[in-house]
Amino acid sequence: MNWRNLLLLILAFLLASAVVKAHGYVVRAIPADRSTLERPPTRLQYWFSEDLEPRFSEIKLRDQSGEVIASGAVDEANHALLTLRAPAGLADGAYIVELRPAFASDGHVIAESRVFFVGDEVGGVAGSAATDRAIPLEALWRAGLNLANFLFFGASLLFRAVLLPAWGNLRNPRSPLPPRVMRMLRNCLIAAVMLAALANLIALLQQSMVFFNTDAAQVLQQNLWSVVLIGSRFGDVWIFRMVLLLFGGVLLFVAEYYRPLMPQLSAGIWRGMPWLGALFIGLTMVTSHAAGSTLMPWLAIAVDWLHALAAAFWLGGALALTLLLGPALTPLDDERGRAAMRAVMGRFSRIVTPLVALMIVSGVYNALNFFITPADLNTSYGRTLGLKLLMIAPLLLVGAWQHIATRPQLGARLEPLLSMLPLSLRSRMEPAAARGKALRLEAVSMLALLCAVAWLSATPVPEPVSQRKDVETPQITQTFGEFTVTSAIIPGGPGVNTYDVVVRRGGAPATGLGIHLQLVNPERGIRSAWQSAEQVDAGLYAAAGDDIDEAGEWWSLVDIVEENGLVTRAAAAWEISESAAVIQSRPPNVAHLMLLLAIAAIVAALVQRRTRRLLAALNITPATSLLAAGVLALSIGVMVFGARLIGERQRDYEATLNPPPETVNTVLPDAESLKRGEALYRERCLDWQGQSADFRALGNRLWSARDDFLYNVVVAGWRDLPACEGEIGERERWDIVNYVRTFEARE
Repeated sequence: MNWRNLLLLILAFLLASAVVKAHGYVVRAIPADRSTLERPPTRLQYWFSEDLEPRFSEIKLRDQSGEVIASGAVDEANHALLTLRAPAGLADGAYIVELRPAFASDGHVIAESRVFFVGDEVGGVAGSAATDRAIPLEALWRAGLNLANFLFFGASLLFRAVLLPAWGNLRNPRSPLPPRVMRMLRNCLIAAVMLAALANLIALLQQSMVFFNTDAAQVLQQNLWSVVLIGSRFGDVWIFRMVLLLFGGVLLFVAEYYRPLMPQLSAGIWRGMPWLGALFIGLTMVTSHAAGSTLMPWLAIAVDWLHALAAAFWLGGALALTLLLGPALTPLDDERGRAAMRAVMGRFSRIVTPLVALMIVSGVYNALNFFITPADLNTSYGRTLGLKLLMIAPLLLVGAWQHIATRPQLGARLEPLLSMLPLSLRSRMEPAAARGKALRLEAVSMLALLCAVAWLSATPVPEPVSQRKDVETPQITQTFGEFTVTSAIIPGGPGVNTYDVVVRRGGAPATGLGIHLQLVNPERGIRSAWQSAEQVDAGLYAAAGDDIDEAGEWWSLVDIVEENGLVTRAAAAWEISESAAVIQSRPPNVAHLMLLLAIAAIVAALVQRRTRRLLAALNITPATSLLAAGVLALSIGVMVFGARLIGERQRDYEATLNPPPETVNTVLPDAESLKRGEALYRERCLDWQGQSADFRALGNRLWSARDDFLYNVVVAGWRDLPACEGEIGERERWDIVNYVRTFEARE
């Protein structure tokens, strides 16, 4: 069995999944909390930092008496958005918005409420913030799952990397280690699989209780767990985790059953167990805090995985050794026991030392993903992390004691320092006295640390200060005859926006209209395709899109088509703000890059032995080293130059496709401009009105023609189509251009 290929296959499955973020929070709220609005909102929208479970997320609107007046759900086009259409004609007063999002990544559900006011602010009405405390039952199953995963990975890798080289007999494939040791190792893996299965069952029960906001009895009696299992991302990951556990249990059975008959098969399975353990841990990373990083989330997951693997070998390996040493050393006399102890502990310590360094560096990197400002430390997550760090410090001291106790040479070099310690403490640090004591103390401390880690995993990360801002929704109200049109771009920043158009006729909501919408950036000569807005409520028409791709001045053109075909144009100019964009990512800083370099250096040091073997096989000489360095430098230079050249070519290509307009349209194509343009067109562009072949060709090009091109047609003509007659000023020419664009077909 090729375990590396299996690992790559599972990782491909994980990487192919949608990017998810754990422990989400509101990144944009419209209306803002405790905001006072002059007029009632048409739609409530709350963007979150990660996708939500549509089946288990909800939003409700209550009036100040507490009565529910509307409810909403997750937006179909954007699963990170909770939206609600507000009832028409909300009276002045206070309104409470109840949010209950269920995050798809880890299944966490938060409940909070926010308040806004229509008209004047009302006293005595307040919302409630979401709790940032961990759920004890969740912390329990996470602790059990972490213990199981760490024990499985630590014990299986301990077998390959420590016990076999120190105590093994490779000439006896049926039992490369003493039977009592192999039996204890097998029991450790079986216990890990059983504990993981139990933790997963508790996780499914707890998650069902949270999703349905009920108790365990109701979950079991009504089979609510089955809905969670088949209707949520948590259920998908849970099933995959259980399948892997079943696979691991089957492999353990096969390895033991066929060990006397097919020892090579059994040995191969044991060699592959660490890879399976790495997969167990990798699955938890997909729903970890790292997945919620706004800084390169997949890199954060990889670093967190390295962090967990290093911790798993240290903690799980130490726990397995604690269980093994008693049965392994009992039959041996003191001298042989010390030798066996020194052999295994020396090798274990040599591997753990760089892993501890990797844990520290990767842990700092993980923390910087969430602690952006010092204020973020004063949160439940920050305090829990501080407790975890306090519990790690004694472990490092115990590990250092163990490292010194199993190395007489190191102890001799540190003798001047050790002589300063009390005699009673020095006696305990002798190799004979240290045999097993440090390891047992280490194992007990690690069990307590795993509880702290689980509590940290169940605690929401601090909401970044950079996300704690709300912006005022751009909104314009215009009157055209019997129509009153209110347009809004939500949230009004680059990226995906919702375009709301509220149309009232004679003071009442206007229904059954055709609403066509187009976005225009005059400075760049860019205009979107016309799209139809859907009627989502009485008088409310909505569309969504990502046509607004940068900050600056944009126009929205809204054509209202009545039942008799009459068209009314509503146009508005917007100042799109970069600060209104919903922030989904942030760039790394110097500290992140330095930590990544340190992680890469530690990983390189861990694999240096295999690297040395590879270099020896290549038979590298000083001359070939110099040549290789030159080729490497040249290759890097060529790649950098090529990347810059490709970037310049791409920019040139984009500039060729969409160069800056020669003349910028400065006249908003509103109803007045169209009215003036129509009069000028009929008076000055007489030859255009005969529907000649060239005019029809021009009409067919309107969807792709830019305003500066049409401006030049008005001034100088096109093909056999003459210019418009008479002395026409610049504004009048743009009026004609705006009117000619009304001939463009609408979808």
